[in-house]
Amino acid sequence: MAFAKVYLGLGANLNDPVAQLKQAITALENVPGTKSHRCSALYASKPMGPQDQPDYVNAVMEIECQLSPHALLDATQAIELQLGRVRKAERWGPRTLDIDIILFAHEHIDDTRLTVPHYGMKEREFVLYPLHELAPDLVLPDGSSLSSLITQVPRNGLEQLQ
Repeated sequence: MAFAKVYLGLGANLNDPVAQLKQAITALENVPGTKSHRCSALYASKPMGPQDQPDYVNAVMEIECQLSPHALLDATQAIELQLGRVRKAERWGPRTLDIDIILFAHEHIDDTRLTVPHYGMKEREFVLYPLHELAPDLVLPDGSSLSSLITQVPRNGLEQLQ
């Protein structure tokens, strides 16, 4: 099977989020069937949804992947669990780690387990700006350019961490 270029969104706001993301990045680098890992800088962002929670730390990771999209989803969810993620019904609540498949080559996937491209990526500064750092010339599967999307989405307090 050929390698597909995949972009993953990483986020955390509990239990030392910077350390959580660094551990997740290391774990993702060791997923069998993946290679050529690159990661954006880490960014601090305001939480989506309830504002009575800590700010998030976010990043985007680019990998080349031989796995099927669902096998990669299984691997990312296993990493989330290993690093203490507890899945709750509350949407956009605080979490130790969230790994989302943002793009999987130019595939469109929409089933009960996975939606790719990620349904909210075009409105989320904490996805678009780190993604732009890695792939400024990227064109999404629907033909929209990342450089165009960046001009339409304000930073909303997003700042790169040192």
